[in-house]
Amino acid sequence: MCINLGKADRAIRAIAGLGLIVYGLVAQNYIVAAVGAVPLLTAVFGFCPFYPLFKLNTGCKKD
Repeated sequence: MCINLGKADRAIRAIAGLGLIVYGLVAQNYIVAAVGAVPLLTAVFGFCPFYPLFKLNTGCKKD
């Protein structure tokens, strides 16, 4: 599995994911917190399962 997220993409996803998790926990809206876990996990693993479907790649350089 190739990492298909670049550094900027991962940083934006991590910040957005953490923001959604914090907001969801403060507002006691656990669905929003669970949704925030998705971009956070994609940032941690560096792989987005939807990118190959749309032929996007911001991480790996293919020869």
